[in-house]
Amino acid sequence: MSGEARRAGRDRDAEGRARSARPRDGLGRPLPYGVAGVARQPEGVVRAAAETVREAQRLLDAGMPFHAHEVFEDAWKSGPEGERELWQGLAQLAVGLTHAARGNATGGARLLRRGAGRIAGYADGGGEAYGVDVAGLVAWAGELAGRVERAGGGVPDAAREAPRLARP
Repeated sequence: MSGEARRAGRDRDAEGRARSARPRDGLGRPLPYGVAGVARQPEGVVRAAAETVREAQRLLDAGMPFHAHEVFEDAWKSGPEGERELWQGLAQLAVGLTHAARGNATGGARLLRRGAGRIAGYADGGGEAYGVDVAGLVAWAGELAGRVERAGGGVPDAAREAPRLARP
């Protein structure tokens, strides 16, 4: 898209929906047009639950929690209604980790706790969790949220503190 077209209106995808064409870095921050960024996750991918967990773990391990959030977002949009809280909560954990790594202590801690609250009901057989270590993630999120708040400006290496999603 030319600079003139961008100035005339919002970037649009092939279906006409607003979608920023700006490249992004590994934490999902927009970069200037024309700069090489990190490839985006394709949207609307329907995966089996185990594949969703594996792909999100791969992205978390690579220090790309923003991209992992997009994988979880696809799962909540395409999965059964009864699993929405699980996938939304996991997405919020990934976004909380993203904010913490970007230096946003308030947003990072808030989203980590909100995500943990959403998934907590899946602990101890409270719903299908596909091998996700819900109790471990809830504990991880609480610990990281507290550390992020104490640091006051986020934890710059937080993206490298990826949790293990699946139970050992």
